[in-house]
Order: sequence, then structure tokens, then C-alpha cells
Amino acid sequence: MEAELYLSVQQFLFSEARLLDERRFDDWLALFSDDALYWMPVRHNRLRESMDEAWESSKEIEDESGLGYFEDDKNRLTRRVGRLKTGMAWAEDPPSRTRHLISNIEVERTDRQDEVIARSSFLTYRSRNEGKHEDEDLFSGSREDVLRENKDAGSWFIVKRKIVPDWVVVNAQNLSIFF
Repeated sequence: MEAELYLSVQQFLFSEARLLDERRFDDWLALFSDDALYWMPVRHNRLRESMDEAWESSKEIEDESGLGYFEDDKNRLTRRVGRLKTGMAWAEDPPSRTRHLISNIEVERTDRQDEVIARSSFLTYRSRNEGKHEDEDLFSGSREDVLRENKDAGSWFIVKRKIVPDWVVVNAQNLSIFF
């Protein structure tokens, strides 16, 4: 893998995390292509079918025909961001304070010359209100992004983001933040 490509993707993902933490949601939305998909499938526990079975974590995760916590296109993401600005998004009043940590980044080229797949791990901390224990959440998981070159900006567009949570049961009061 070319170091320049890897560093370019890494910087893009780090900059995106900063935009989310600074609540610069319009700038964050501009990182998405018009045909973008932002999707978090549901994860569930499952028992082994036999002791000889090779464990495949992918069998715990819904496929694209199954359930998801959300499955948003760019239009829906734009509406979600717009709602945050109205003061009517009660789940975000007061606004969450977040810290998005991105690591374990892997980049691979696709069949398309202008697209790559970026896999990463995330840890997102959220604090609300007075910072009481019940007002803090920790989310972890992995992401698989399809990124397309944004030739005008010398950067990337997010074409598809699949967010795979590590949790099976959401212990947070809501999932009103972005990952």
C-alpha cells in the first residue's frame, strides 16, 4: 500500500472525527457524496450450531436486507443535522459533548480507480448534562467506509459507511450522535 494514500485516508478520518467533536455538522455533511449510505446494522448474539463450527462474527450482524439502527442516505443525514439546529431535538438538549477516537486504519484499493475501502475501529465517548455517570456513554465498534476521491478538494467523499457496533443491547438513552 502506498504510504501517501494511507496517510491521506488517515488524515481524512481524523479530520472528520474533529468536525464531529466540534459539532461542525454542515462541514461534516459536505464530506458525503450525494449517493452516500450511512448504515448501522443490528448485532445479535447467537449460539454455535456445533462445537466444530468455526466462529464467524459476520453471522452476528444483520445484512443489508435486515434490521439496522439507522440506514440514512445523504438527504436523511441532512434532515437529521437540520433538526439539531431547530432546538426541537430533545435528545440533544443540552448538546452531547463527544470525543471520536479512530484507530486500526486499513486501506485497500477497489476495482474502481477513484475509490478505496477504509476499515477502522472507533471509540466514541459522549457526555451530557452535568457529567453524572448516567449521562455518559461509551460506544465502540468498527467501520467500513467506501471513499471516493474528491478531486476538487484533493480529499475524499464518504460513499458508504457501515458502522458495526460491538454492543448487542444499547445501554445509552439514545443514539442521537453520529459515528
